[in-house]
Amino acid sequence: MNAQERIDMLLQQLVGDGHEIGLQVAAYVDGELVIDSWAGLAEPEMGRKVDGDTLFHVFSAGKGVTATAVHVMAERGVLAYDTPIVELWPEFGASGKERVTVRHALTHSAGVPHLPEGTSLVDLCDWDQMCATVAALAPIWEPGSRSGYHGLTFGWLLGEVVRRASGRRIDQIVREEIAAPLGIADSLALGITAGMRPRMAVHHDDGVGASTAPLDIPLSTYPFPHSLGANDPVFLGSCVPAGATASARGLARMYAALANGGEFGGVTLMSRERVATIAAVAVDGVDVVLGRPIQRGLGYVLGRSGTPMGHVGSFGHSGTGESIAFADPQRRFAFALTKSNLTQPGPANSTVNNVVGEVRAALGLSLPGAG
Repeated sequence: MNAQERIDMLLQQLVGDGHEIGLQVAAYVDGELVIDSWAGLAEPEMGRKVDGDTLFHVFSAGKGVTATAVHVMAERGVLAYDTPIVELWPEFGASGKERVTVRHALTHSAGVPHLPEGTSLVDLCDWDQMCATVAALAPIWEPGSRSGYHGLTFGWLLGEVVRRASGRRIDQIVREEIAAPLGIADSLALGITAGMRPRMAVHHDDGVGASTAPLDIPLSTYPFPHSLGANDPVFLGSCVPAGATASARGLARMYAALANGGEFGGVTLMSRERVATIAAVAVDGVDVVLGRPIQRGLGYVLGRSGTPMGHVGSFGHSGTGESIAFADPQRRFAFALTKSNLTQPGPANSTVNNVVGEVRAALGLSLPGAG
């Protein structure tokens, strides 16, 4: 049984056992698509099956897409990591945020992980309103002194920086500078087009998975359930760059470029030196919002033993429901998992750990000590 057949069988089993409803997996090695697998139903009520072109909202796995857009702009000389945001976005300097830099935003260190109570799904779809809201926030810690997950504000912080620096919205940057050159304009987006809507999977969440924040962090850090907008056409069509919509193929191809020194198929997103910079440890400690240890690079979570990425040197991002994508430059390996069941019935990370481990084993890329 070859690698593709092994993963096909595993995904079918996950659906058949009731762990998953619909999912995709894609993996690249040395710039070649070596796993392209899917199983289950995209729209169970209609009997529509998942295929390789099905789109999933991947929630915070999209933060890696937003971060990549920032780095592409840095590569072009449009912005710099240590520039104070106020130099690009003067209104952001309100309430003691004058010293917040682009680097602070990338490392979740800006001190504004929260949104005002009462912020609604409709509000999130209004770019100008959300940027004004974020600009007015008072930091809840001294910017740069701590790192805590900016679950939603991450997107507007960096998205408005990109817009002010480049004159283009970040969804346009992703489309024109990343997705179109890589041939994935129809499978990776910060806000889908009307033509993409029929390919969306329906997401499922029984509400059990809602997060709560540590007591010393405002609960408005997490004002929404995990099913936030996943099936809402207005939300899906809006640029809310703390998340993204993609197929596994699309996400994996973007990370394949990063796993191959910033290049893919003759397209150069950034230099090999910048890839090394963005994947270096920038934060190492307890995330004060999530309440657990984490290592971060510039906009990405870094791999380490015991995590789905499982290898020092890997970098990427996961999202609600276990969607995940990452690059492993040491092995020139890129991986993406997209899925529609947002409430995992088994242990946390059970599907992603199972699938990543099987893909690595099938490709002969098992980590030291892995079974």
